[in-house]
Amino acid sequence: MHARDKIRNIAIIAHVDHGKTTLVDKLLQQSGTFRENEAIQERAMDSNDLERERGITILAKNTAISYKDYLINIVDTPGHADFGGEVERIMKMVDGVLLVVDAFEGTMPQTKFVLRKALEQNLSPVVVVNKIDRPNARPAEVVDEVLDLFIELGATDEQLDFHVVYASALQGTSSLDPEKQDENMHAIYETIVNHIPSPTEDVEQPLQFLVTLMDYNEYLGRIGVGRVNRGKIRAGQTVAVMTREGATKQARIEKLFGFTGLKRIEIEEAAAGDIIAISGIKDINIGETVADPAHPEALPVLKIDEPTLQMTFLVNNSPFAGREGKWVTSRKLRERLYKELETDVSLRVEDTDSPDAFIVSGRGELHLGILIENMRREGFEMQVSKPEVIIRVVDGQKMEPIERLIIDVPEDSMGSVMESLGSRKAEMVNMINNGSGNVRLEFLIPARGLIGYRTNFLTLTRGYGIMNHAFDSYGPYQGAGVGGRHEGVLVSSETGVSTLYGILSVEDRGILFVHPQTEVYEGMIVGEHTRDNDIIVNICKEKAVNNIRSANKEETVKMKTPRLYSLEQALEYLNDDEYCEITPKSVRLRKKILNKSERERAEKHRKMSEAGV
Repeated sequence: MHARDKIRNIAIIAHVDHGKTTLVDKLLQQSGTFRENEAIQERAMDSNDLERERGITILAKNTAISYKDYLINIVDTPGHADFGGEVERIMKMVDGVLLVVDAFEGTMPQTKFVLRKALEQNLSPVVVVNKIDRPNARPAEVVDEVLDLFIELGATDEQLDFHVVYASALQGTSSLDPEKQDENMHAIYETIVNHIPSPTEDVEQPLQFLVTLMDYNEYLGRIGVGRVNRGKIRAGQTVAVMTREGATKQARIEKLFGFTGLKRIEIEEAAAGDIIAISGIKDINIGETVADPAHPEALPVLKIDEPTLQMTFLVNNSPFAGREGKWVTSRKLRERLYKELETDVSLRVEDTDSPDAFIVSGRGELHLGILIENMRREGFEMQVSKPEVIIRVVDGQKMEPIERLIIDVPEDSMGSVMESLGSRKAEMVNMINNGSGNVRLEFLIPARGLIGYRTNFLTLTRGYGIMNHAFDSYGPYQGAGVGGRHEGVLVSSETGVSTLYGILSVEDRGILFVHPQTEVYEGMIVGEHTRDNDIIVNICKEKAVNNIRSANKEETVKMKTPRLYSLEQALEYLNDDEYCEITPKSVRLRKKILNKSERERAEKHRKMSEAGV
C-alpha cells in the first residue's frame, strides 16, 4: 500500500476530440508501467467497440500509473455533454483535474460544462494546452480564454492560480514553455505531483466507500468501482450497504482490486484515498455507500443532471418484423432497457399504458443513439419515435431546455447559417472573426431547434462547418413550430421489391432512400419529396413486357445516387407521425399508420379535434 502523501487522484476532462485519451496513452507508455516489449493498443482507454469506431469516449474509465515513488490514479472522462452523468460522478473520486484544451480551438461548450462540474467540487485544476504542434496554434490566447472561463464560472482565487503545461499528446512531448517542447511527458508528471493535493481523508475513522462506476464480470458478478472516503477496507470484511432509497443491508466483500496500468490486480487491503473495485455484493448500485456495520453513515447521494430528451421505444410491428433480430418481444425489450439503468444514471425508463411501448429519457440524441446502436448489435429489433424535448412547468410557466451552440463557419456561409438558425429561434450572443476566413458564432437556441439541424448545417456550409453544443439552462417555452423537418416524403404504396423502372419513374419527385432490388412495404418511407407534402409512390412497378420495339431502347439510363441514412441521421430526420424501424442489419423509416386510407382518416380526426369540432 502506498503512503497517503504519495497518492494523486486526477480526472482528465476536456471537450470532445481535444486529445484526452491520446494523452492518457502517452502518460501510460512513458511511466514505465508497461514492459518494454508489451504491445499497447492505440487509444488504450477506449475499450468499447463504439468508442473505437467513433473516436469518442463514452464510458469513464480509470487507470493507475507509477511515477518515481508516486501512484497516480487517472480517470479518463467523456467529453460529450450527453454523457455528463459519467463526468459528475467522477468528480467525487478525485482531488484534482487536468483540463485539456486544444491549442487552436480553445474553450468549447463542453469545456465549460465539464469545468463547471470540477469547480463545483472545489478540485485543483491543471491546464494542459494540447496540440501545441498544430500549425495555427495560439497558446497565449487560449490560456486567456481559459482564464476568462474560470472567472465566468466563479472559480476561487486558488483555482484561478492554475498551472499550465503545453503538450502534444500525439508526439508524446510536453513542457512549461510554449516555444519549445521536451521529448517526454515529465512536465505533466511533475506538475501533477507538485500541484495536485494528496488525499486528506482519515485512515483511522470508520469505513466509508462510495460506488461511482459499475462493471460486470461473468464470474464475479457486479463490480463496484469507487474511492475509499474514510477508514480501511479488507477482502472478506462484513460491511453495511446503504441503498439510494435509504435502506441498510449487510453484505460481505469477497474480492478487492487495485489498478495498475490497464489491469486490475487483487489486493487484500485498501485505505482512505485509494481508488479500488469491490465484488461480492449482489445488488450493489451506483451512488450507494459501503460502510462499517458499527457506524453505518451514508455519503450524500450523487446529484445527476436531469434528462432533456425523450423517445418512445416500441416493439417492432412492421411487415418485416422478426426477420433479422434475435430479441423481438416486449419482455426482452423491457428487460434490456431496465438493465441499462443499472450502469447509466442519466437514463430514465417509464412504462406506458401499452405493454409494447416504453418512454426512454436521456441527455441528448447521441446518448440515446448509442443505447440504440448497442441494442441492435446485441440482436434487438425495435421501433423508436421522433426525439422530443422534455418540457417542465416551473411556477406555472412552461420551460424548455436551451442549448449553447458554438459554430465555426466559412465567412461566405455565415449569412445563410444565421438565417437558418433565426427561423429556429436562435439568439446570437457572441461573434469572433480571427481573420483566418472562418467565423466563430455563439448562440442560445431551444434544444428543439437543433433536432434535425446538423444535416442542413453541413449542406449550408458545404461540409466545412463545425458545430458543437451543450445544455445551458431551462428557459421560457418558445411556442410551437421550432425546428422540425419542412420537406414531405415519398411513401411506398406497395409491398414488394423496388425496381429500377419504378425508381426512375419517381426520381423527378425527390431524392430516393433505397437502391433497386430493395424490399419495401406499404407505408415505408422511400424518399424525400421536393415539396412540403407527402405523396404515395409505387417503386415496385415493372415495365410492361410486350413485342413493341422502342426507338430509344439502347439508351443508357442513369439513376441518381440514393441518400442512405446512418442511425443518427435517421433519428434526426423523423417527423411526429413517423417511426424509425431498427434491426441488427437495417434502419428503415416508416409512417406510424401504414395504410393510406387509415392515415388520411387519422389526419382528418386530428385536424377536427384541433379545431374543437
